[in-house]
Amino acid sequence: MAHIPTAATGEIALLTFAEAMRKYGEGEKNYDTARWLYVPDFYTEYRYILGTKGKNPLIAVGINPSTAAPDDLDNTLKSVERIALANGYDSFIMFNVYAQRATDPKHMEKTFNEALHRENMAAFEYILSLSERPAVWAAWGTIIKMRPYLRDCMRDMVALGGKYGAAWYTCGARSKNGGHPHHPLYLRKDAVLDPFDPEEYLRAEW
Repeated sequence: MAHIPTAATGEIALLTFAEAMRKYGEGEKNYDTARWLYVPDFYTEYRYILGTKGKNPLIAVGINPSTAAPDDLDNTLKSVERIALANGYDSFIMFNVYAQRATDPKHMEKTFNEALHRENMAAFEYILSLSERPAVWAAWGTIIKMRPYLRDCMRDMVALGGKYGAAWYTCGARSKNGGHPHHPLYLRKDAVLDPFDPEEYLRAEW
């Protein structure tokens, strides 16, 4: 089932990341909260984090979330998990440059929501803090060109990554035009991670 936004995120009530973490696991859930990290912990118009809990996670970064949820991963997330495990990580965390759910990125809102971005960056800082040397997999494909504000969001992510000493990677061939990272779909399950310089990438013309 596809997810088409029902309203702009500025028109809906947003849980801050801190509020969503405080409420995490409240009430009965149809998934194992000891295994899954899902914030907010219910299906809604936005998603900050989806992944598994471990001591050595690979943080994969897409553009925006779709319909995936705990125990109901889409093909992209299944590929992310396979590649994380194949590269020696014990878990994965799926993060996104922008937190609005939309199966087709063309349905992402055209007006940037600063409040949503601010809370998304709080989520990114949290998952960076889980590792002594966080590993971040740039995995968004050419979709980052879909909205002008995504590049600015990416700049904030790179700055936070620097604060925590993050090591950045790509997986698969990068695009010839702009050097965009490969999307996780259609990668071999034994594909290896390659070092990636996000600052150089942001300086390039797209």
